[in-house]
Amino acid sequence: MYELYYYPGMANLAPHMMLEDIGAEHRLIRVDRDKGEHKSPEYLKLNPKGLIPVLVDGDLVLYETAAICLHLADRHPQANLAPALGTHGRAHMYKWLMHMTNTVQSDVLVYNYPDRYTTDPGGVEAVKAASAARLENAYQQIDAHLAEGPYLLGDTFSLADYYLLLMARWGRNMANPPRTLPNLGRSLDRIAERPAVARAFAAEGMEKPYY
Repeated sequence: MYELYYYPGMANLAPHMMLEDIGAEHRLIRVDRDKGEHKSPEYLKLNPKGLIPVLVDGDLVLYETAAICLHLADRHPQANLAPALGTHGRAHMYKWLMHMTNTVQSDVLVYNYPDRYTTDPGGVEAVKAASAARLENAYQQIDAHLAEGPYLLGDTFSLADYYLLLMARWGRNMANPPRTLPNLGRSLDRIAERPAVARAFAAEGMEKPYY
């Protein structure tokens, strides 16, 4: 049985949706971020970075959300959450996943925690505004790409789409949230129709708006 250490709506949501999709037996272990449990000695033994999530798969302890997602896809190829190794589709999935982790997610963190990215208290709002502009541009580029198909890989659904839903959720409180973009909004609605998404939202106790 898998164990997924989580806090509602955090990065654990992507692998959680995958676990629900795969139908793999798993146990959720809540890490109360508000109480600092992610910095406790017990949790730091699992993830020295003190970040959520962590996946335990037997004697394997894995952190970094994208790595967890790829591991689950490789462990359960029958779930078809990733194209076959060595194919163009697999390469494009890697491309979109890395784009979201390296570009979108990085700026989401800056947008939500701007004080962490400057030593000048007076510069916090400027840092946030700059990250918002970069994020809007990134979401617009994704929106343009999605004109070619409902998913990041065209007609093929993949784990990258679950990650996209996570990134859209984290941008839901922006002045111009990603759900308002026409192609991206339609894609998000289509992804959210998957039963695995509803089960993950319910299990984590999340309320609308989900994204």
